[in-house]
Amino acid sequence: MKRFIKKFKFFIIVALLGGYAIVSYSFVDSYFEVSKNLDIFATLFRELNIYYVDETNPGDLMKKGIDDMLESLDPYTNFIPESEIEDYRYMTTGQYGGIGALIRQDGDYVMISEPYEGFPAQKADLRAGDRILKINDVDAKGKKTEDISKFLKGQPSSVIKLLIEREGEKKPIEKSINREEIKIKSVSYSGMVGSDIGYIKLTGFTENAANEVKEALLELKKKPELKSIVLDLRGNPGGLLKEAVDIVNLFEEKGTDIVSTRGKVKDWDKTHKALNSPVDLKIPIAILIDRGSASASEIVSGALQDLDRGVVIGQRSYGKGLVQQTRPLSYNAQLKVTVAKYYTPSGRCIQALDYSHRAEDGSVTKVPDSLISAFKTKNGRIVYDGGGVAPDLVLEPQKYSPILGSLATKNLIFNYATKYRIAHATIEPAKNFKLTDAEYDDFVAFLTGKDYDYTTKTEKTLDELKENAKDDKALDALKEDIEALKIKVKHNKKDDLVTHKAEIKQFLEEDIASRYYFQKGRLEATLKDDIELKEAVSILDDPEKYNKILTTIVKSDKPFYKVEKDKQKGLKKAKSEIEN
Repeated sequence: MKRFIKKFKFFIIVALLGGYAIVSYSFVDSYFEVSKNLDIFATLFRELNIYYVDETNPGDLMKKGIDDMLESLDPYTNFIPESEIEDYRYMTTGQYGGIGALIRQDGDYVMISEPYEGFPAQKADLRAGDRILKINDVDAKGKKTEDISKFLKGQPSSVIKLLIEREGEKKPIEKSINREEIKIKSVSYSGMVGSDIGYIKLTGFTENAANEVKEALLELKKKPELKSIVLDLRGNPGGLLKEAVDIVNLFEEKGTDIVSTRGKVKDWDKTHKALNSPVDLKIPIAILIDRGSASASEIVSGALQDLDRGVVIGQRSYGKGLVQQTRPLSYNAQLKVTVAKYYTPSGRCIQALDYSHRAEDGSVTKVPDSLISAFKTKNGRIVYDGGGVAPDLVLEPQKYSPILGSLATKNLIFNYATKYRIAHATIEPAKNFKLTDAEYDDFVAFLTGKDYDYTTKTEKTLDELKENAKDDKALDALKEDIEALKIKVKHNKKDDLVTHKAEIKQFLEEDIASRYYFQKGRLEATLKDDIELKEAVSILDDPEKYNKILTTIVKSDKPFYKVEKDKQKGLKKAKSEIEN
């Protein structure tokens, strides 16, 4: 008990020293409140652990308290205990020690879903669909993907032994695999997507991302026919701010303002400029974004848009205009804390949610209309803050059928791809691979007796109507009509396999291509039917249309990059486009 109390005295002393650091940042007015509440918390925590009726786990209690406290601020301010440092390191560097494979749950077991080309799993001939039975003689049955992931990761050069079950093999197979330092590239693919258009797919902004984009760009520029570039940021959740600045710098003059940050601590009031010589100042660029494009992706797309350096195509981006930094804590833990907001060259912050003003129930709302401002790009085009990056050319997101969702989530597309791989030693190059009608019919036959039921939107609407009618005491009058409608619209799974054949085939082809050509093959198979990419290619193939988008001038007597709030129809229209 004495040792326990002594530890808490130490905790209070450390907290008070932390309070002194706060004073050094001129937060004198809040020093007493910080000190008082730290003292209250320490004494409460001590009393709780001493006197609570059942045994407590102090570590779990503390983490729960910290997590809930930070959750009240924003989703990006997080506590990272020592046990999770490796996962955080992977997020920022793309590196970890392991075998290099994706895994997924399959009933009571976990299976390999995709080995990374060139890494230990692939070198050891682990294949998608292999079910993990044992790891180092430990039974894997009943374990979740998080548990298996911890087993698979480890120090480079260490050996891990797996017992796997593979479809088509009578006996389990044992594999001894040497772990390696796994470095996942931020540029997952680059190549030509037309006779004269280059394509670069950027999936993250980990360390060295800018150099990877530069290398891909220089390689594409070796082709004399190259005339323009598609930079694909769809689904890219962001990462390091420095990498975003350096990527924009590839297409902008040294010394150009790329992004600025502003925070409570004045040290975070910075303007980040292009520091290097550019690679190409004139090549036309189309930037693809969607709702999954966030943070550093929005810095790149927003800066290139503000500087009129490229045409942004797709859907409005996520709207994360906040900057995080990690701060060291005791016992090798870290705090990832939001320290600033960032602003694109026009001066706009694209943060969509206002975490500083919550509703009474604690919910977070979008930035209100009254606070949305208009800004000017370099050429005088109007852009708005407060809701992500709005594309210059807005495309409707592709929607998929309920039957496809069911086939994918229940692993039926994945399992058929496994069956296909066993039956076919090779296939055509991924960009040319197509399933024949006979092979699709084989897939339909494969589904016989398997569960892939689903509910259509119309069926959901009728169920909701029935519930509403019950609440309104009108069900007796409407019940017969509702049931008749349900019979009329009830989906026929066999018919849906024909109706939605094209999109189901597309997903089958992508999964099958990945079994032979890994991540690169999956992406090549995806691109051949990519509607948004085709639109980008169409814009780049039409220089007149491309230039018109970038040079449509909005007359204004306001100075460059300084435009007052537009409270008229234009603003209302812009706000209505923000996806909910």
